[in-house]
Amino acid sequence: MDFNYSPEQEVYRQEVRTWLEANQPPPLTPEEKERIDEDLLWERNKRWHKKLYEHGWAGLNWPKEYGGRGATFIEQVIFQQELGRLGLPMGINVLGIIMTGPALMQWGTDEQKQRYLKPIIMADEIWCEGMSEPGAGSDLASIQTRAELHGDEFIVNGQKVWTTHAHRSDFCQLFVRTDPDVPKHKGMSALLVDMHSPGVVVKPLKQITGDSEFNEIFFEDVRVPKENLLGPLNAGWQVLVNTLMHERFGISETIGGTEVILAQLVEMAQTIPLGGHSAAADDEIRQQIAQFAIEVTAKKYNGLRALSKRLKGQQPGAESSIGKLISTDLSQRMTKFATRLLGGYAMIERKSPFAPEGDWMRRILNVEMLTIAGGTSAVQKNMIGERILQLPKG
Repeated sequence: MDFNYSPEQEVYRQEVRTWLEANQPPPLTPEEKERIDEDLLWERNKRWHKKLYEHGWAGLNWPKEYGGRGATFIEQVIFQQELGRLGLPMGINVLGIIMTGPALMQWGTDEQKQRYLKPIIMADEIWCEGMSEPGAGSDLASIQTRAELHGDEFIVNGQKVWTTHAHRSDFCQLFVRTDPDVPKHKGMSALLVDMHSPGVVVKPLKQITGDSEFNEIFFEDVRVPKENLLGPLNAGWQVLVNTLMHERFGISETIGGTEVILAQLVEMAQTIPLGGHSAAADDEIRQQIAQFAIEVTAKKYNGLRALSKRLKGQQPGAESSIGKLISTDLSQRMTKFATRLLGGYAMIERKSPFAPEGDWMRRILNVEMLTIAGGTSAVQKNMIGERILQLPKG
């Protein structure tokens, strides 16, 4: 198999690289570093998203009629690679673009597509995903949030948890139980819910990093128009699985930026002193970094299997679980190895003038959630075993 990019694709890569390097957000000023918080970073990222959209880089492979460029999937992958190389974010409406948008394109009515897709890609309306519940985390089929159809409206009652950016969101792709009397996989539906509706209460959850990216959402007699049903009634499990496959493919391609972390580890090993010489001169450290390099390369080529499927026009499948599982584990181990190289400096908060470049303290704390986000590692292993290896269910 030829793993090389075509000359045309390399020309496109150079176009992307040139634009990103010339237009990337400026570094934080000393004043911004002094008062850095979630709101400041959100506003910076919002301006970045608007610039990406205005120049045709947001939702690259979305159809032009919905605000995208209609780019090929490989062009989208190249763009993601160049974003990762520079450590740049996709924007502020990531879940809307990689999850809700594709789900709408596959399951939405023409009216829903016309109403929601353009504001999603423009980040004029921010979206979150209403999936996990206090009693339904890994087993999403056990959700209990209920929606009862009364005339032309669904009445929603229940609770969601670990909902990313719910406190900043305008809409939620919400998964609910619409028929409690059938097997749990057959009684679910997906709704498009206005987060400003009466009865919706959002409570941010403080994380170990000090951020409040996750939230609880409470729904009390929330009225949702019947036309906001996404996909057929009681077919929510199919919508959910499809949505998660898009998320896991996106995570496996972007999570942690393992190639970027590897380059950072190499640079640190070359510059950090250890026993009178650079850490890179230590045999054990060199061997560990070499092992990481082997795994990063293996992850890259393994990801080509999922990429090949997408290039053939097929939807992402269970093989995306392999990329997600590998990415989360590798990102965790590499980030933890960085603490060994940095020593005590790894624990200095980003506001300190002595903090090393890279905001490593937050990254070290944040990396612990990766084996949960997008479906736990245990769930990914089950999907790989059952759907790829065809092993019998335990």
